[in-house]
Amino acid sequence: MTVTLYGIPHCDTVKRARAWLHEHGVEHRFHDYKKAGVPPRQLDAWIAALGWDRLVNRSGTTWRKLDESQRENVRDADSARALMQAQPSVIRRPIVEWPDGTTTVGFAADDWRRRL
Repeated sequence: MTVTLYGIPHCDTVKRARAWLHEHGVEHRFHDYKKAGVPPRQLDAWIAALGWDRLVNRSGTTWRKLDESQRENVRDADSARALMQAQPSVIRRPIVEWPDGTTTVGFAADDWRRRL
């Protein structure tokens, strides 16, 4: 099983993560959820593994562009899930599914080195 990296290709963190994987010879698959969408089953698994609160990127441009009522309505897993399906750019990135079945969010070279 290979590493699967989910994200948006123009995100700086995703670019660094993909470059790191290439530099370290790690076979991986990239899923652009801006173009291909967020797989509902994967989103449910990410929420279960990481928690919805950790997945919503409240410091990103997409979140800041939402009107106040939209931001206030994100209060639980269901409301966060609906927002993440409708606006994939609000998902913190990258999401990585590792061969051992674990899922992580973000890029941390030291952690990734330990995993491999």
